Amino acid sequence: MGRALRLLVVEDHEDTADLLAELLGARGHTVRTAYTAHAALELSAHHTFDIVLSDVGLPDSTGYELMEKLHALYAMKGIALTGWSGELDVERGKAAGFSAHLTKPVSMSRLESTLEQLS
Repeated sequence: MGRALRLLVVEDHEDTADLLAELLGARGHTVRTAYTAHAALELSAHHTFDIVLSDVGLPDSTGYELMEKLHALYAMKGIALTGWSGELDVERGKAAGFSAHLTKPVSMSRLESTLEQLS
């Protein structure tokens, strides 16, 4: 594992968000979770994050819109974690500011290597 990162996990399925945060925390990262885009923006206003890992389908916005805001406000890097894997989805993610696009279900080894590449 590379250096410990400050991560923001944004996922509306609470069990998934909590499990991912627990797994990443066990690997030495500091992780906060948000279940909505609004909560992610609130956390980002009060905490510094190295990378956001965000689902694209959120109940109050899209992960694309969230990434655009986080990138503009904080120059934050992001990883899209989504079930949408088409070429247009990947391109839309890049345009929004995501540095990587991982399709669910994602292995922890793939996620860790992506985090290391971005850190």
